[in-house]
Parts: sequence; structure tokens; C-alpha cells
Amino acid sequence: MLVVMKAQATEEQISAVCQKIEELGYRAHSMPGAQRTAIGITGNRGEVEPGTLDEMPGVQELIRVSKPYKLVSRDVKQENTVITFAGTDATFGGPGLAVIAGPCAIENREQTMAVAEQVFRAGAQFFRGGAYKPRTSPYSFQGLGEQGLQIMAEVRDKFGMKIVTEAIDNESMDLVEKYADVIQIGARNMQNFSLLKRAGRARKPVLLKRGMSATLEEFLMAAEYVMSEGNYKVILCERGVRTFADHTRNTLDLSIVPAVQRLSHLPIVVDPSHGTGKRNKVTPLSRAAIAVGADGLIVEVHHEPDRAMSDGIQSLYPEQFVELMKQVRQIAPVVGRMVPAIGNYPRSSDAMPAHSDVRSAVSPLA
Repeated sequence: MLVVMKAQATEEQISAVCQKIEELGYRAHSMPGAQRTAIGITGNRGEVEPGTLDEMPGVQELIRVSKPYKLVSRDVKQENTVITFAGTDATFGGPGLAVIAGPCAIENREQTMAVAEQVFRAGAQFFRGGAYKPRTSPYSFQGLGEQGLQIMAEVRDKFGMKIVTEAIDNESMDLVEKYADVIQIGARNMQNFSLLKRAGRARKPVLLKRGMSATLEEFLMAAEYVMSEGNYKVILCERGVRTFADHTRNTLDLSIVPAVQRLSHLPIVVDPSHGTGKRNKVTPLSRAAIAVGADGLIVEVHHEPDRAMSDGIQSLYPEQFVELMKQVRQIAPVVGRMVPAIGNYPRSSDAMPAHSDVRSAVSPLA
């Protein structure tokens, strides 16, 4: 059920409706829009008795939401959700494209700072890296844990990029929420419902990756789990699904981008690195993702991918990422989007990472 408030409804009237919904034993989710405020109702097993709500001051109408995903749906919120961050022009869902870049795993401080400087110079607004790595083999590198999170916090301090990193279970979630700006839920955990609920109680945006065999409805229902707990800042991410194809690691399903945008107000980004698993396919699929209407990219970059501790084969060299950004800037205006200007480089010399070889490898972009 959805309660649509009148355009002139006051904050007091909206609050009174929410309170009444709670008194009835349900949960109220106020979703302000450009023209109206809609209040989603969850926790009801059947129809909500309309007489108790539709006559309250400020209420325009009650709408039955037939889809199993309610808060995710455009029935609740027609306008696109735009997720912003203090102190930066970077957004998810606005006219600017969100570009997230960095290594698959945080291996050590030197590696992290080397890559961070290069992706920052190329124009990334968000830095990605795994402090916790759910790996297929128990003998593979599992990440540095809190030490990795601390290194990424240094990246934020030095370059101003926001940090995107994965929480793999409820135990790691507390630390990730403490250090990260965006909490990533990986493909393997898309239907880890206890973890989704915990992410819904966090007060940080959540980047939710599509499961390796998930349908569109299952993907949206996973987002509904997060939103049902009160966290409405959810970013969807297409990262490829399993098919019979063997020329690529996964099959990057770009058709899901317009499909999501038709049904949901949530932003959606594309991960061409995991989606293809092949370095030479990342840039072409990035171009396609922007052309099809994605709200951003998440790309793996490593300064020495042949020595990377995970996913080196799909990580771009820094100079390849520079070229990718150049091409993205050319395509974005065609679809009415843009890439926000590069942030101010740290002014103080002591804030500069000591990587003279890195600075010469990638020149700043105008």
C-alpha cells in the first residue's frame, strides 16, 4: 500500500500519517519527491483498511502496490533517486556519471597509494578496493581486514575520493560502516538476507551487486530488503551473469540497465571488469554501459596487474584507464550526461604520496 500526500501537505500532516501507520502495527517509509511525498507501508500481510488513512489531513489517495518490491518501485517514487556526498560533486543517479576505480584487493599501502594517485588524476571520484575478499578458494588471498580499511581511509584523506568497499558478513559490516563511504554487498551475498537487513540499518549508501544467476525481480527484491530496514540510499550494480559462454568470464547483461530504470527509481552502475574478466573487453563494455544509460562505472585498475594478488587479468593498466576516461567523456554528452570535473589535487607537499614514477607515468587531465 502507498499513501500519496497532497502537494501542499505539511510536515506535521506527513508525520501524523506515519505515526498512524506505526500505531496500526505496520512500518512507514516516507519518500519525499519533487512534486509530492509518498509513504510506503510495509509489514502488512494483507490489505490495509483504507478508511483509517484516506480521511486524514493532507492525504490525497491510497494506491495498492501490486509488485512484490514496493519501496524500490517507481510506484512509490517517480523521480530518480540521487545520492549525494558532502564536500564533492560526485553523485549516483544525477546528471554526472559516477566513476569508481581502484584495485580488486588492498595488498599494501604502497600499492594502494600508487593506484589511488593515478585513478584520481584520471578523474575517478570514488576509490574501490577490497579489505575483505570472499574467494572461491579458501587458500586465496582473503584481504587485509581492518588494516586495508585504514589504508583506504588514508586515500580519502589525501585525495578526497570517497571509499567503496565490501562487507562480506555481519562481523565485517561494523568496521566497513566505520571506514567506508559506500558499503558494497557482493554478488555472492545478494541473497544473504541477514546481511542485507544489517546493511539496511547502516547509515551509509549501499552498492548492491547482482547475483551471478539472479533475475531482475530477485535483484530488485534484494534491494527491497535493504530499503525495508530504513536505508533508502541503494545503488544497484550489474556485474555479469553466468551463461554458457566461455569467451568471457561472465556475460555482462547491459539490457538490465533500461529494465531497472523502467521499474525502479534507484541508480544503477555497471562493472565491466567482473562482467568480462578480460582486460581487453573492459573499455569497449564501458563505452556500451554509458551509451545504454548506466549511472556510472566500477572499474578495476592496478599499476602492476601481472603481480596482483587477485583479478589481475581483468585490471586495467593506469594508462588504459586514462584512455577509458577520455572516451567516457566523449560519449556522456550524447546521452545527456557528464563526468564531474577532477577535484583539487592536495596542495600540501606532505600530503603527496611519494611516487615520483607514478606522477610521470600519468599526466593530469585538463
